[in-house]
Amino acid sequence: MNQEAIFETNFPGLKLLSRGKVRDIYDLGDSLLIVATDRISAFDVIMRNPVPDKGKILSQLSQFWLDYLKDIIENHLISADVRDFPEVCRPYAQQLLGRSMWVRKAKVLPFECIVRGYLAGSGWVDYKKTGRLCGIALPEGLIEAQKLPKTLFTPSTKAELGAHDENVSFEKMADAVGRELAERMSGAAVALYEKAAVYAAQRGIILADTKFEFGLIEGRLALVDEVLTPDSSRFWPADRYKPGTSPESFDKQFLRDYLLGSGWTKNDPAPTLPEDVVVNTRARYMEALKRLSGKEI
Repeated sequence: MNQEAIFETNFPGLKLLSRGKVRDIYDLGDSLLIVATDRISAFDVIMRNPVPDKGKILSQLSQFWLDYLKDIIENHLISADVRDFPEVCRPYAQQLLGRSMWVRKAKVLPFECIVRGYLAGSGWVDYKKTGRLCGIALPEGLIEAQKLPKTLFTPSTKAELGAHDENVSFEKMADAVGRELAERMSGAAVALYEKAAVYAAQRGIILADTKFEFGLIEGRLALVDEVLTPDSSRFWPADRYKPGTSPESFDKQFLRDYLLGSGWTKNDPAPTLPEDVVVNTRARYMEALKRLSGKEI
């Protein structure tokens, strides 16, 4: 394991635009540099200690998917090869290697585009209480982790750092961005999910749900940010999938389960994760990278 985990980056020659839950974003003028750190969050809270190599795993999986899905919609990636980056980035090439993307600027749309193929996570909690999933009526008698009758698009707001995203209806999203654009976002998100789910299934992984972000580049809708990573998706090993349970996963559900079992709540200060939780979380992320892209760190 690479023990040089990076919790945050500081590049004096570059203009820091923002720090997200995981990514540090630098403004390069007419483009951006996105650097995936090893920070990890759960329930919208950043944990106190990082997961080594996590940023590299996220970046390399995103790069794989951006290339695989580019026939559905354009994306913001210019290059992930540090040798292509602008000259101002060169002094930091070693720190950027494997964990960064040089991207076009986009006007990011203020909604998470969540797509669900299975009844899991907060969707399962919602269904048990209301018989609906984010306001969408579902048949009675469904069980946890069951495949949904059809793929569902369930958007949410994009909260500021430290706040929590909130589920919204398609109609509310359409009111905010315009119906035509909302329909394009929904259609693209479902098409991306369904193509990725077929690919993942061929590699023994069930893609239960995921979230995408979109932006406008010169007025055109484009896929931005991370894509189909263990941070943004729920991946289950198909050979151990059993409806009616909370399936084993190659994502941060392991971390969420630890936190819930520890008695911690999202209103408490961020905890320091035990070493075994860090090691096991990293192993699950690494397995997702290896199975889906054929690569290893």
